[in-house]
Amino acid sequence: SGMMIKSAVPIFDEDNSFIGILIGGILLNRNFKIVDKIKEVVHEKEVYEGRDIGTATIFQNDLRISTNVKNLDGSRAISSLVSEEVYDKVLVEGKKWIGKAFVVNTWYITAYEPIRNIDNKIIGILYVGILEKPFNDILRNTIITFLGIAIVGVLLIILISLLIARKISKPLRQLESAADQIAKGNYNQNLIIDAPREIESLAHSITRMSIRLEREKRELETWGEILEKKVKERTDEIQKIHSQLFRSEKLASIGKLAAGVAHEINNPLTGILTNASLLRDDLEEGDPRREDLEVIVKETIRCREIVKRLLDFSRQTAPVKKLTDVNSILEQIVLFVHNQTAFRNIKIVKEFGPNIPEIMADPDQIRQVCINLIINASESMTRGGELRIKTFMASGNDLINVIISDTGGGIPENLRMKIFDPFFTTKENGTGLGLAISYGIIEQHGGRIDFTSAVGEGTTFNISLPIKSQEMDGDSYGEDISR
Repeated sequence: SGMMIKSAVPIFDEDNSFIGILIGGILLNRNFKIVDKIKEVVHEKEVYEGRDIGTATIFQNDLRISTNVKNLDGSRAISSLVSEEVYDKVLVEGKKWIGKAFVVNTWYITAYEPIRNIDNKIIGILYVGILEKPFNDILRNTIITFLGIAIVGVLLIILISLLIARKISKPLRQLESAADQIAKGNYNQNLIIDAPREIESLAHSITRMSIRLEREKRELETWGEILEKKVKERTDEIQKIHSQLFRSEKLASIGKLAAGVAHEINNPLTGILTNASLLRDDLEEGDPRREDLEVIVKETIRCREIVKRLLDFSRQTAPVKKLTDVNSILEQIVLFVHNQTAFRNIKIVKEFGPNIPEIMADPDQIRQVCINLIINASESMTRGGELRIKTFMASGNDLINVIISDTGGGIPENLRMKIFDPFFTTKENGTGLGLAISYGIIEQHGGRIDFTSAVGEGTTFNISLPIKSQEMDGDSYGEDISR
């Protein structure tokens, strides 16, 4: 049996009368032109790895009668049967079958459709198929490509993440270092970093915090220094007050002792002086004993002067205060000592402040104190020097300061705590009462006397006297001063 494509054409004579039929046909069995033409039209002779991508087959019933599907040896796969599944679907049920099928020797994506005759009877199957391998390869390549893209993407993401992490971690390390420095007390941190906005904002906040901490640290240090200075000043003031109290108590005790001693030895000294003077006067001028008596009389007179000073020191005579011009007293003293031999090589520099008001003081006692200090200054400058006398207003215009400074040898450190002590002296013929009496006088006037000294550079005494006397409780004194 065979399958043919045929047609019938009526035949007419010259009179246009029907006289017969011309029937022609083409046998499809082993006729490869039709299937090859189908392949050419549909798949355009496309080849993949030496195989035609597209194939076509005509089945007579379930038997291949024309095909371009090749066997392994290259021959056309004629006379092979269709699968049972396709047979049931197409030939029995008369429906299309589309799907993946193993055709002869490889897998194809196929479509089977029934062939019907003029009587609509199924007599065969038309098959077309395309190799599955190109699609599998495309799928595999696509998967590999996407996998490669995914891997490259992951690597890029990792790289970008590392770069971002580095960009973030580097400023974070800077912030950590800055925070560590701040924790160690180094508050001067100026963070300028290139980082994401949030980290830059944090860096700016840390910078502002460090600046504020540094400012507060300086303020605390400044307050600490001020407090330390004030504590030191107050401590020095307390020490001075304590020293003054101690010195006052000591002076009072020594004064009582001195008064008793002076009274006890005054009478014997008077007797010694009287008898020695009488004996001296009774001896002739050339008598060698007269010289010894002269020494006795002289030394007795000196002892009497010491006793007198002891009495003056013990009595601490209350000052007779009246309006006193300190500048005028100093002018008189300078005029008095200027031409003395002890001041011949000493340059006296006066710096008297203008408008120094008169104060309530005992002018004789103030003069005694100033003379004592000026004489002491001259005695410290045996080879000449400069004596500077200065007056000025101080402490909110409620004190007058008298500064007497010299360029002498200065007072050694170990002697500075003793110079106001009674009977302490470094002079051969000194009594050690001058500075003690001066200290008592200034104290009785409600003032202060202190000094600074440097060995080899000189000594400066500072006398502070109140403008308003402590005794001026009534309005009358104020009126007198104003007048």
